[in-house]
Amino acid sequence: MNFDHDHDHLQRAAKDHLWMHFTRHSSYAEAEVPIIVRGEGAYIYDAKGKRYLDALGGLFVSQLGHGRKDLVDAAAAQASELAFHPLWSYAHPTAIMLAEKIAGYAPGSLNRVFFTSGGGEAVETAWKLAKNYYKLVGKPMKHKVISRAIAYHGTTQGALSITGLPTLKQQFEPLVPSTFRVPNTNIYRAPIHGDDPEAFGRWAADQIAVAIENEGPDTVAAVFLEPVQNAGGCFPPPPGYFQRVREICDEYDVLLVSDEVICAFGRLGYMFGAERYGYEPDMITCAKGITSGYAPLGAMIASDKLMEPFLAEGQMFAHGYTFGGHPVSTAVALKNLEIFEEENILDHVRSNEHAFRSTLERLTDLPIVGNVRGDGYFYGIELVKDKETRESFTDEECERLLYGFVSKQLFAEGLYCRADDRGDPVIQLAPPLICDQLHFDEMEQVLRTVLDKAGSLL
Repeated sequence: MNFDHDHDHLQRAAKDHLWMHFTRHSSYAEAEVPIIVRGEGAYIYDAKGKRYLDALGGLFVSQLGHGRKDLVDAAAAQASELAFHPLWSYAHPTAIMLAEKIAGYAPGSLNRVFFTSGGGEAVETAWKLAKNYYKLVGKPMKHKVISRAIAYHGTTQGALSITGLPTLKQQFEPLVPSTFRVPNTNIYRAPIHGDDPEAFGRWAADQIAVAIENEGPDTVAAVFLEPVQNAGGCFPPPPGYFQRVREICDEYDVLLVSDEVICAFGRLGYMFGAERYGYEPDMITCAKGITSGYAPLGAMIASDKLMEPFLAEGQMFAHGYTFGGHPVSTAVALKNLEIFEEENILDHVRSNEHAFRSTLERLTDLPIVGNVRGDGYFYGIELVKDKETRESFTDEECERLLYGFVSKQLFAEGLYCRADDRGDPVIQLAPPLICDQLHFDEMEQVLRTVLDKAGSLL
């Protein structure tokens, strides 16, 4: 579809009718709304034909890149055969085959797949399942959830309650009660053991045990953790962290939920982040990369243990979504995973992740770059006011520098990524998994140009 001839109309309609997500609409009172019309490989194009390197994979979504005709054809073929049917007491082939495929990838006994429309719904599903499960096994008081500070888990009422970002939550309060926060794994700003990753990881994990004890073990149902925490700027787990968390959850009979809405399906070089870091959760929540963005889909993957009480006569998990496991979406996901295997996508990420890291680490010669962190194809670059003291920016400086200059200038220079200050100010990068050194160099060059200029504006 060609929109070039009607750009002015699109601008007016966007400003008059489209309510964009997480958007300050006042920013476009005088400026144009960026309108993206096409994608090809690792690049996207706006309505005026300008090309941008998609260094965020859409929103941690576009694993295989843009313009894949094989994924489009899979959607069209399924839509022509069965465009829709819900999974409410009925099944259809693509949902069945995809559930089997995912169970084959998932660690240990995580063999039960509950499909949703997206990631937030997957998190909602996991919390509801945890509460329902404990009621069925005779522990009805276990309903509370523990998650980490600054962590993002979704925008629905339950998922938002689990989220550890106060500024995202306060305008929607009161939220669902019974959620509690523990420290995250940001070793760059560790309050203790900052020079000893293993000791810091042990300390951070042990804070979960402290929180469980404070609330009462007979009231805590689940711990929600991302393999690499997104909000705050890509915090990988220290050595031994998840192994200790698993021990704690087993000791207190608390379910460990690995929230992999971002981290699953190759983002860290493995189908699931839990596999990379060597732990077996009780549930995995996932979405985004499951279809590479060619159709909306999410899933909650549960262990056989959690399914068992629901197999009893007359029992039912009274939960579901109209579009969860949509036939077209599950067909696209099957094709997506088939391509992963045929094109050795996981091997490609693991083979190139060190080059990606080393390319980004070149930027540490800039005074404004304090820390580069992440794993796989998922990185954060923390910006600082003073590299030696690690002093961050004031709110006013962050507003002026991060949003007023860096974010806009990166896009103007042809790089689509995320400049964010949920926590400390960071630039987040999560490019399509097909990217290679040429793309890494392009990212570094644009980032260097913009961040060098930003540093001079301090």
